Amino acid sequence: MNIVVTGGAGFIGANFLNLLVPRHPEHRFVNVDKLTYAANPKSLAALEEGDNYVLERVDIADAEAVDRLFEAHAPDLVVHFAAESHVDRSILGPGEFVRTNVEGTFTLLEACRRHWGGKTDGKLFHHVSTDEVYGSLGATGMFTEETRYDPSSPYSASKAASDHLVRAWGRTYGLPFKLTNCSNNYGPLQFPEKLIPLMILNAVERKKLPIYGTGENVRDWLYVTDHCEAIWKVIQEGATGETYNIGGHNEVMNIDVVDRICQLVAEETGADPAELLGLKEFVKDRPGHDMRYAIDASKIEKDLGWTPAETFETGMRKTVRWYLQNEEWVRDVRSGAYKDWIEANYGDREAS
Repeated sequence: MNIVVTGGAGFIGANFLNLLVPRHPEHRFVNVDKLTYAANPKSLAALEEGDNYVLERVDIADAEAVDRLFEAHAPDLVVHFAAESHVDRSILGPGEFVRTNVEGTFTLLEACRRHWGGKTDGKLFHHVSTDEVYGSLGATGMFTEETRYDPSSPYSASKAASDHLVRAWGRTYGLPFKLTNCSNNYGPLQFPEKLIPLMILNAVERKKLPIYGTGENVRDWLYVTDHCEAIWKVIQEGATGETYNIGGHNEVMNIDVVDRICQLVAEETGADPAELLGLKEFVKDRPGHDMRYAIDASKIEKDLGWTPAETFETGMRKTVRWYLQNEEWVRDVRSGAYKDWIEANYGDREAS
């Protein structure tokens, strides 16, 4: 099987490829990535020498480039991770989120429709989305697959639009698809603009730990490899045309996340936990900040037998240790040095 993975040099996509490529030599994986600021091919260095992996630098919103890609690699399966995903950035500059998340998804769907035509047996478009499309919960309740969409940010609105496009292409054109909506991911290879890696690195460097509002916003935390295993489970065994929510069973307030990071960094480095906890700083909340997310993952658990392997405690300890043990990766990302490496190795590369 030829598998196109969009956004495979980003956080979740890279973990997906690192997990699946060595496990499935019978499949050929094509990593399709624009290689923007949050994408790092060095995260996939272990795969470069393999026979069943290739990286193509392609903007998914460029219809001609995507057509060339489909001609070159004839995908049977498209796993669509590619997205602008940082809420703060979407508030400051929503245009790129609409282009990548909405126009990019449209371009991929149209490429599938053209190149697969009526011969869709064995073909699949798997769309990876977020629980943020559902909006905000109060103190009780959980998001199910039937929850009404109510996005709050330009990011979540763009993802909601892409979800609707995928379902519409399925209903109108018969395009075979599956869709997953996940809770907040964390783990290795996450760009350090996101809460957990930012707090880990700031604690190590004794920098302030900025927390929005009162820190009482609640998120359901999902370890990234659990998410990747769930996606593969849905691809292999899920029903075509169905949506599956993926959650980690770990509802934690942001302030408690930061406190636990301080404790873990102290344990792993010998630092004084009181000193790290003293770095916390409450800052002005961002506009439209959803109060609580909680995923009801009973459908995927009942229908497909998937449950997360990591607890919040085990996943957080693994995450802290990974950032402490991978200083070169962190240094390259934070300094921007990896961008020079990308241009030297992938600057002129196109699908061929």
